[in-house]
Amino acid sequence: MSGRDSITSLKGAWAVVTGASSGIGLEFSRQLAEAGWNLVMISNQQAELSRCASEIKSRHGVKTIAVALDLTEAEAVKKVMHTVKSAQLYPKLLINNAGVFDFKSVDSLAEKRINLYIDLHVRALTMLSKSMSRYMAERDGGYVLNMSSMACWMPMPGIAVYSATKAYIRAFSRALRIEMKGAGVSVTVACPGGIATDLFGLPKGLQRLGVRLGVLTTVEKFVSKALRRTFRRKAQYINGGLNRVSIVAVASLPEWARVKIKTRLLDKLSR
Repeated sequence: MSGRDSITSLKGAWAVVTGASSGIGLEFSRQLAEAGWNLVMISNQQAELSRCASEIKSRHGVKTIAVALDLTEAEAVKKVMHTVKSAQLYPKLLINNAGVFDFKSVDSLAEKRINLYIDLHVRALTMLSKSMSRYMAERDGGYVLNMSSMACWMPMPGIAVYSATKAYIRAFSRALRIEMKGAGVSVTVACPGGIATDLFGLPKGLQRLGVRLGVLTTVEKFVSKALRRTFRRKAQYINGGLNRVSIVAVASLPEWARVKIKTRLLDKLSR
């Protein structure tokens, strides 16, 4: 793996992107394709995935392989690796982006939903990172970008399972980075906050207002910077100075303040 790698210098390489049919995952796919990358795009939204893969292939003249797959299935990671190996592909980049979000108390989450968080954010990400980084190490190395969240520092009511599984992603990625350092595989973890996407249910109008006010970052800007940090082999990327300050402020909130958030926001939304 060259110390001068960049998104453009690796034109023609293959990237594997999960959650690739919408939001941040789709934007990663678009920007990589614009730079000449070929893509293995993975999502459980079959119709959207097929359409997006076809559009990217047509617009940018790159190769795309659409893998309609639920990553929480027991054999999902084996299926991904089979797809890659059977096509004799040697990816240089893995982006573990697939994720879910709810603003609900733990008691309000069904067991099936909690298992989804654990299976997707923990098990699938762990096994795909392990399998793909090992495969990269056997060739010329590569890059892994795992998507955590600013919420990983925020044990707040309403996002208990989300923040806990995102904290796992950050801790796992930072440790895996050290383990793979001598194998030519660089692992970066992104901890985004304040991104104008549909994941958190924010209406489009409020998203646009947030961007104008500087409270939110556009998906395009976040993805561009996250890719640059990844190819510079940075350990971690947090977008925006305000978010870095917020981590300290929110993480140090006293318990009485968290109780007020629960009673004035979470409890009202749960009615």
